[in-house]
Amino acid sequence: MNESRSPVRILASAGAAKVIRAELSRRRFLSFAAAAGATGLLAACSPGGGTQNAAQATGGALESELSIYTWGDYDAPEVLEAFTADLGPRITLSSFNSNEELISKLVAAKGTSGYDIVVPTGTFIPQMIENGLLSKLNRELIPNIEHMDPAFLGRAWDPENEYSICKAWGTTGFVYDKTVITRELTSWQDFLDAAQNEASGKTSLLDDPAELTGLYFWANGIPWTTTDPADLDAAEDFLVNTLAPHVSAFDSYPGGSAIPQGTHALLQAWNGDARIGMLESPDPDRWQWVLGAPDTEIWMDNWAIPAGAPNPEAAHAFIDYVLEPANSLAELDYIGYHTGATGIEQAAKDAQLERLDLVFFTPEQLETMHEGEVNDAQQRIVDIWNNTKAAAGA
Repeated sequence: MNESRSPVRILASAGAAKVIRAELSRRRFLSFAAAAGATGLLAACSPGGGTQNAAQATGGALESELSIYTWGDYDAPEVLEAFTADLGPRITLSSFNSNEELISKLVAAKGTSGYDIVVPTGTFIPQMIENGLLSKLNRELIPNIEHMDPAFLGRAWDPENEYSICKAWGTTGFVYDKTVITRELTSWQDFLDAAQNEASGKTSLLDDPAELTGLYFWANGIPWTTTDPADLDAAEDFLVNTLAPHVSAFDSYPGGSAIPQGTHALLQAWNGDARIGMLESPDPDRWQWVLGAPDTEIWMDNWAIPAGAPNPEAAHAFIDYVLEPANSLAELDYIGYHTGATGIEQAAKDAQLERLDLVFFTPEQLETMHEGEVNDAQQRIVDIWNNTKAAAGA
């Protein structure tokens, strides 16, 4: 298992903060070979078991502190600093590596985690609501939700946005080094072929169980949420026995070093991380981004307030603050992901932000993106991931 770093970042006032960019993706997973998955954790938690032992927000005075538990390096420092300068609350920012880790922490805390804001991925939200891990939002305190595109509100996991509001969304594809792979790659089948040929020993996969099995399912026209034992057996056989010997790394943040340093020739990547890596590369024209085809995923992370949040007024104020159009645009530029705001694509073009083809997608491309789900195959998928990593020796 790759060692991860989960820094705690304290942001006091504008100009006084120091933010360390961690080599940690907002979607990097830990190994769960010896730990329960999120479904098991939630199954062990009684419905309504959260302890909402803190006051709910009513629009009163803001508290002096705000604690945010989120994915690594997932907010623009200037927005965080400006919030403290403009409104006062001092932010403590700490990071988790996976939804499983987030859920585990909240379940164990039973409403006493001390966190005011968390950022779960949409597919995990129904179970979190059912088990009392989240508090309802006071929408009257978040008027800037009017700036959100309706397409990114009312999702199946929270139809009325009672508990969550879109923070950012993205998708999965890959990047390849055109100086090593001189033919054009356009699909997941091409990716798998190149991994076994030109990029053998120089291929990096996302360090994420669902993305690993998804790679096989997408390439073979199988729904990536399948629970069919035959599909799972076939995926494991291919990934462990055929693909693994050619894989040299499992890296959920290739934009941090692998792409800029050119350490691999073929890298599965989330679009925002790919954008960061290509922008930071000394030779950006060397790299080609490909949206996974014929199908791939779409994920959405969400602002939410955990049960028992000690500073609910500041939490609501912060969520409202980041939904302001200017702050939403700053977030998009820093993290490389669409924030769901209305008109943000034109605003990004007007601001002349770079590589917007890795942020915005056509209606035809969006049709090929599918949401994941937490289902009965989750533990099997984690097992396949562990076995593939063991076979690769990466």
